[in-house]
Amino acid sequence: MPGRYDAAALDRLAEDFRRDSFVILREHFPVDKLKAWAEAFRPLLDEHIAREGHLQNRGSARYYVTLPFQGIFADPAIFEDEDVLGLVERIVGKDPVMCQLATDTPLKGSDYQEVHRDTPPLFPEIEAETPSYQLAVNFPLCDVPPEMGPIEIARGTHMMTRDEGLRRIQSGEIALEPYTMRLGDVMIRDVRHLHRGTPNVTDNPRPMVVIGYSRRWLFRPEVSITIPREVHERLSPRARHLLRYNRVVETLDEVGKDESYQAFAF
Repeated sequence: MPGRYDAAALDRLAEDFRRDSFVILREHFPVDKLKAWAEAFRPLLDEHIAREGHLQNRGSARYYVTLPFQGIFADPAIFEDEDVLGLVERIVGKDPVMCQLATDTPLKGSDYQEVHRDTPPLFPEIEAETPSYQLAVNFPLCDVPPEMGPIEIARGTHMMTRDEGLRRIQSGEIALEPYTMRLGDVMIRDVRHLHRGTPNVTDNPRPMVVIGYSRRWLFRPEVSITIPREVHERLSPRARHLLRYNRVVETLDEVGKDESYQAFAF
């Protein structure tokens, strides 16, 4: 299915991304589809909290839950979206890899996270950043007004060292800006920009989906997708190639449910 944006518009969005470290595609995914995702996600969140919610590794009342790559969550209309992939290829190059399908969900009682990045630098021995190599495609499963814990981002800090970015934030030169979203909005961001989660003070969970895409040579073993064989057999050739570094299993029942992506802040 053709995308909403032509090549020139995608080029402009990619330039905005390189300057700011993110772009938002407003009203991009179908709301009814995401409402169905939200309904299917709630029991997964409850199960996760009961099993390993005591770890609190992302802060108080904030939970990272990997989504099973099957059924409603293995939707090519989402992870093969033409506009999203068009931007991904413009930012991290041709032949990208899809490496992550998960959620971040703060509940009532969550707090401000420490300002952080989601990945360490490729070359920590030099005081310089490289072009983008890993992206998070985020979309909420509900509206995210200020009281539900929107992300705060220090715009443009993806191309600075962490220390330089923190210094500029502390001096007031760069602000941490909150970005509210509506159901259907999609944010594509460089995981190196300095950011933090904010408190959800409502009685409702605020699930934010993350689909990870990276350059073709990047592999982070703590982040991955496990694909049931019957799902893999139905994927398009492009989808199989996007997912080529991920494990294919007979059934998800043979896979442990404990989250391996524990260290997340750098």
